[in-house]
Amino acid sequence: MRTRTETRTRQVAHTVDGETELIDEQYTVHIPRPPRDWDSIGLTAVTTSTAVIVLASIGWSTTGIGDLLTRIAPAPAAYSAAGVFDLLWINCMLLEWLARYDPNRARTPQYAGHAALAIAMAAVCAHGVLTDSVTVGIVAAAVSALAKAGWTLTLREYARPLDARTQAWLTRRQARVGAKLALTAQLRRLAAIEARTAVRTGPDPDPDRADPDPDRADLHRSDPDPAPASELTTPMNVKDAVRTAVDSGVTDPDEVLRYVRKRSDANASEATVDRYLRLYRRSA
Repeated sequence: MRTRTETRTRQVAHTVDGETELIDEQYTVHIPRPPRDWDSIGLTAVTTSTAVIVLASIGWSTTGIGDLLTRIAPAPAAYSAAGVFDLLWINCMLLEWLARYDPNRARTPQYAGHAALAIAMAAVCAHGVLTDSVTVGIVAAAVSALAKAGWTLTLREYARPLDARTQAWLTRRQARVGAKLALTAQLRRLAAIEARTAVRTGPDPDPDRADPDPDRADLHRSDPDPAPASELTTPMNVKDAVRTAVDSGVTDPDEVLRYVRKRSDANASEATVDRYLRLYRRSA
């Protein structure tokens, strides 16, 4: 069995004049070397060569389409626009790669990539027709098609199909995690807005109107019952409210206290809020 030598470090006790200390000592061990994974090596070689083919396709089609567009535009603008034709279907391939475990999501970039590839091939063929070389135009267009086919075959090797139940489980988990990320971002945004907005607890008093008699407050009351708290805001304790305000960029102690009293506890003490605020400032 083939082995490889590895140097490691350990601590050993060493005594001099009756004083013992732990010192570092290096030693070597022989570890069995696993056999070469030729499947992984082959897949890496295919992926690398496919990437090279895609880059060559970009250069080839950009040259042809850029030469076609120079008939009506300056060379820098023409070749910049020519690069869009191949970059579009390459971006669609990357989106298809990211959605390789979700066939429904991967289908849209796959169709869009085929459409973008057809447009790029048509532009390359048009350049061949205008230069009186139809055969060269067809061959040049085939370069992009071969690059797309090579990437499609490589992607199929990576995208192992999932059974229906596992696919449904993965979709549910992705939706749940995505909802948490979206909710967290929106809560932070709302926290920043609420902390920077002054709280109004009622309408402005009328300076021309005398204050009502407290003993007859019920007779002068005409407003309906106050609306219940919104169900869209989830309850949180004082500590979580302070953390949400700090994560949202609110640093002024008065704004943090106002947000905590509005979002969590109307009777929250200033000392408690200041203690949590100092804690999160130190940890930031």
